[in-house]
Amino acid sequence: MTGPRRCFVCAAAMLAPSTRRLDFPGGRRRAFPVGCGSCGVLIEPDADPDRCWRDLAGRLAAPVFIPDPEAGYGLDLYTLRSAATRLGRGIRPLGPEDRAALMQPHSLRAAEGALYDLDGAERRAVSLGVICRPDERDSVLAALPAQAALAADVAILLDAPAVTARAVTVPGFAPGAVRVAARPLAGDFAAQRNALQDLARNPWMLQLDADESLDTATGALLPALAALAEAGDVVSVGLARRNRVDGILSDVYPDVQYRLNRTGVRYAGRVHERPVLPGGWKQSFIALHGGIDHALTGAHVRARSQRYEALDPGRGRIEERDALLQPYRA
Repeated sequence: MTGPRRCFVCAAAMLAPSTRRLDFPGGRRRAFPVGCGSCGVLIEPDADPDRCWRDLAGRLAAPVFIPDPEAGYGLDLYTLRSAATRLGRGIRPLGPEDRAALMQPHSLRAAEGALYDLDGAERRAVSLGVICRPDERDSVLAALPAQAALAADVAILLDAPAVTARAVTVPGFAPGAVRVAARPLAGDFAAQRNALQDLARNPWMLQLDADESLDTATGALLPALAALAEAGDVVSVGLARRNRVDGILSDVYPDVQYRLNRTGVRYAGRVHERPVLPGGWKQSFIALHGGIDHALTGAHVRARSQRYEALDPGRGRIEERDALLQPYRA
């Protein structure tokens, strides 16, 4: 397939032939030959990506999103929700038919919806959870003050002999807000994440690893994203992850990680674990307002895939090792 390699909305290198169609206001039905396998936007093969984004961004700045049936792209309300987050905005269906379309992606119904700013919008309390080794504990605690605006409840789970959660003092957090517990990882990342989920005091938890970080602006909008998710019966929100190997952005981008979850959501998979959603992928969406920064070394990348393959044969993603070591290209 010729044309751009990456999606003009989410930057995923997942453009592929499509048979999807959209019904626009006024009765016009259009077929789109290309679609993004990540966010779901539909594109004409000869459409200019920069022009498409300028048009979409202008429409996302309005109080109500109205689609252009002649534009070089199209999207349903499910995809519009993700696209709006790139500009820090949320969406609301205009009526029952739009609500039904949002709940059943990817709908034939072209997106129309009310738009609002996530900053200052309705919020849901989010806990922060961090998985780490004992030798990473102090550095994790030292980095926490930057996340005080995101979460007033923090749980840190060490890979060590089992210890119940104990409060520790961290500047910027109320007494008892930050707790440290331990349990052996025992080669099962999903079990460790599920144990961390159980430590949350709030209905939502963002999970990070010790070598991951989230900037303040991205974290500040997560409580509003949780409220946006609840309004659409979503239980899992994915965030782009920027893998930097020896300081260089990897070609494995956006590497979406579903880390903002209802605390009742369970993970599965000894390695490369992912949330299990009772209703399937429709109960998730991708947020594009920021991302997780992941610091890696080339030596770690080379060793990790082999270690994961030994833990869970066939699921170590040996091929991902080479992709992670490739610098980002558009």
